[in-house]
Amino acid sequence: MLWSLIKILLFVAAIAGLTYGAGYLMESEGGVMITVAGVEYTLGPLQAVIALVALVASCWVLFKLASLLVAVLRFLNGDDTAISRYFDRNREKKGYQALSDGLLALASGEGRVAMEKARKAERFLQKPELTNLLTAQAAEMSGDSHKATEVYKKLLADDSTRFVGVRGLMKQQLVEGNTDKALKLAETAFALKPRHVETQDTLLKLQAEDGDWKGARETLGAKLRYGSVPRDVHRRRDAVLALSEARDIVDEDASVEMREKAIEANKLSPDLIPAAVMAAKGYIEQGKGRAATKLLRKAWSVQPHPDLAAAFAAIEPEETPAKRVIRFRNLIKGDESHAEAMMLMAELQIAAEDFPAARRALGDLYESDPTTRSLTIMAAIERGEGADDAVVKGWLAKALTAPRGPQWVCDNCHHIHAEWTPVCGNCNAFDTLTWTAPPASDVMSATGVEMLPLIVGALEDKSDEAEDEDLIDAEVVEAEETPEDDTPEVQPGYVEK
Repeated sequence: MLWSLIKILLFVAAIAGLTYGAGYLMESEGGVMITVAGVEYTLGPLQAVIALVALVASCWVLFKLASLLVAVLRFLNGDDTAISRYFDRNREKKGYQALSDGLLALASGEGRVAMEKARKAERFLQKPELTNLLTAQAAEMSGDSHKATEVYKKLLADDSTRFVGVRGLMKQQLVEGNTDKALKLAETAFALKPRHVETQDTLLKLQAEDGDWKGARETLGAKLRYGSVPRDVHRRRDAVLALSEARDIVDEDASVEMREKAIEANKLSPDLIPAAVMAAKGYIEQGKGRAATKLLRKAWSVQPHPDLAAAFAAIEPEETPAKRVIRFRNLIKGDESHAEAMMLMAELQIAAEDFPAARRALGDLYESDPTTRSLTIMAAIERGEGADDAVVKGWLAKALTAPRGPQWVCDNCHHIHAEWTPVCGNCNAFDTLTWTAPPASDVMSATGVEMLPLIVGALEDKSDEAEDEDLIDAEVVEAEETPEDDTPEVQPGYVEK
């Protein structure tokens, strides 16, 4: 408000000053005499001031016209001037608008439209580092892999876009299934940008699929250095890679290195069951049974597993079944109620031919958690206690239709594996196998195994009928062999009066 008042006052003062000056000049005497070509021009004071102002304005206009003429001449000569900059700005505006439309079309899934906009943007902008990337992605979306490859190769020529070109070619090779070429491109991309998380993961996956465990461990170490993987996950995956390296060494019959790698893997991740088993075997070969026992007990406390029990049995291969039962009690101490421990002790008692103890060890597991293994153990117990064949067959029939229990299942695709592997054989995911029970299937079997209990029951009924018929035949034969007496024979269809 105050500033507005000040501006009004200044405007009024300026008008008043000009008015006073004009009045003063009009009242003044004298003037200015100008002679041009022998002609004299006399101007009063006010006229002289007006003429001076007009002269200054005319000079300014002349200077501007001269500058415009010079700019036109320079434009015609090819120099960068205001006129050329104007046209450049207009062309740049159209180019960026086309680039923006192309990005929107790409996000909308319109590959052909995006390629057309990319060509238009390139015509206006002349910036291939921007438009080539849009062209390549649009070509991929449109299914024109040849065009995309051509554009990605152009990006390799510029240092600022080389990584983008290598990454694009790598992804194309992965789509086409050329893992060898993709691995080399991933290594190049990793060398250009070692902090790029996607490149790290791709390289690690390809190295694991190729069996390059040493290179995979180096890549995993880089992920830890650059903070793209937590330390506990790094330890787990490093253990998996060390174990995989040890398994490859086993194939090469390098037992010393195998033991070292297996022990290293177990130290990195004690809960990794295959690493614990292999490390225990290494200790057993060295004659260090106590170290193997300690290692297996620690692994068992984390995750009871049949492979751990098998390795624990290998520590004393010549012991009697009774002594083995006593020794295994130390292994399962604290985990007696675990399903794996219950089935393990039941199997050991069966081996020792103590079938009542096996039944007690198994408990009600065949009812609370019926699996193929628990039901088969129950069939063995029944057989050992002298049960009928029909009873044993009944348990075996149930075992055929029961779930198989915990197995190596991929967390990514839920594929079931017979044994542990570092890479899933179905989806090629790394370190995704978990020892767990797969989800039960509700699909009826095409072979009709669900009918086996009924078939076994029918067999049992037929066997009873056969026994009755055999008994009747035996009685008839015995009656025929006995001497005849005075008792009249009763004919069929007649009733004795």
